[in-house]
Amino acid sequence: MFCSISGTVPEQGVVSLKSGHLFEKSLIEKYVRETGKCPVTGEALSLEDLLPLKVNKTVKPRTAPATSIPGLLSLFHDEWDANMLELHNTRTQLHQTRQELSHALYQHDAATRVIARLLKERDEARAALADMKQQFAAEVAAAQSAAQAAAEAKAPEAEGGRKPKGGIPDDIIADMAEINATLSKGRKKRPLAETLAAPEDLATLALSGSHPLHKTTAGGIMELDVNPQQQGIVVTAGADATLQLFDYLQARLLGSLEGHTKRCTGVAFMNPELIVSSSADKTARVWRSGSGEDAAWQCAAVLRDHTGEVVGVTAHPSRRYFVTGSSDASWAFYDVASLTCLRQIGAEDGPAEPYTCLQFHPDGLILGTGTEAKAIRIWEVRQQKAVAACEGHAGPIKCLAFSENGYHLASASDDCIKLWDLRKLANFKTIDAFSDGPCASVAFDHSGQYLAVGGPAVKIYGQKQQWSELKALTEVPKRAAALRWGPDARSLLVGAADHNLRVFTVPSA
Repeated sequence: MFCSISGTVPEQGVVSLKSGHLFEKSLIEKYVRETGKCPVTGEALSLEDLLPLKVNKTVKPRTAPATSIPGLLSLFHDEWDANMLELHNTRTQLHQTRQELSHALYQHDAATRVIARLLKERDEARAALADMKQQFAAEVAAAQSAAQAAAEAKAPEAEGGRKPKGGIPDDIIADMAEINATLSKGRKKRPLAETLAAPEDLATLALSGSHPLHKTTAGGIMELDVNPQQQGIVVTAGADATLQLFDYLQARLLGSLEGHTKRCTGVAFMNPELIVSSSADKTARVWRSGSGEDAAWQCAAVLRDHTGEVVGVTAHPSRRYFVTGSSDASWAFYDVASLTCLRQIGAEDGPAEPYTCLQFHPDGLILGTGTEAKAIRIWEVRQQKAVAACEGHAGPIKCLAFSENGYHLASASDDCIKLWDLRKLANFKTIDAFSDGPCASVAFDHSGQYLAVGGPAVKIYGQKQQWSELKALTEVPKRAAALRWGPDARSLLVGAADHNLRVFTVPSA
């Protein structure tokens, strides 16, 4: 009889009363104390269930080789060979392990040296870049001073009766600085409105109206803007070279502004009675409303300061100034009161890159311009100097949007949407919004909490949700090139390439 655990003849045998299996007493007692179960059947087993057996004490039989001296010597020899073979294998494994450890330590030491060298080179490169920036800034300042002095020395009136473009007057610079201080201070103390739409509300955004405003054969709506004092009134710039004034709350067309000879590229309300538009016909136009409720809008001025397509117009937060950008690699600063160009920055004053879009910062002292060279240029308006660049897109910049929080910038290109932190001039988020078409437009709501992205559809992203998608509006059949949020992010205006203005709203509770 053999032990069910060790497989040997037990010296002190015991039998399980439950299973009938034979065990060595010392082995089964230790197993039962640790587990409380039978090692063979797995059933519960206690020490009381073990029945000791009384067996005759007999001499254990020896194996045949152990019955003679030559046999014992043969057993010892076999055991010695087995021990020597195991020792040899152990030494071989030890030698191999030492070699692997030595190789790993060598690699670690080499990697440490490479990292140290790269860190040193990085620090040297940063120091050299800082020196070059200071030197470049000094050279640019000297060049601008020389250019300004040369411009002032010229005749006071330029060709066509326009005023010289030597620089922005000091009183206007002071006015913009005062506006900047007021807006910056107010932004830090401004809490989120209690009526601001929640992410759950935006998930219910639904199409409440679709209005055909432009010709179906010309390419649709290129840009739109909302009356700053009457949220229901919107002006759209179309590829059919017209502007359409529309009251979307009453679904009523208020007027059609005609004068441009090529597609309109941008539009901005300066005040309820004044609109500025830009066009591919190399001009910008100022439109003024007549007196009376039903007075027609008339073209008050045609601005011909650019030699290339005027790609857009952006209004200063005060609505007293505006800037136009052109594919001739220049942007121009205008005064609304006089409708004159106070300063024009051309290729000789900055990077010779054709502009594709532009946008004022909400504080009014920074201007962002998108270029065909895939870069975003950040300008300091008081000095009319390019102070930074954001690079990383794979194609020309289509649209820019500054957040009302003052330090986020969104840019759209054919490849993706990128979010930039202006404090670090770093891209902190890249959004691949569409797989079936290019991105065309971006727009932050007034709180800066939500971002709308236009392309083959319209998608909405939330800041508190780590800029994850909250809602997709698929009712836009063609490229959404123009976006504007309504009050408290409870409505969204979408201008699309199919000539329709669509209004999406959060259903009333």
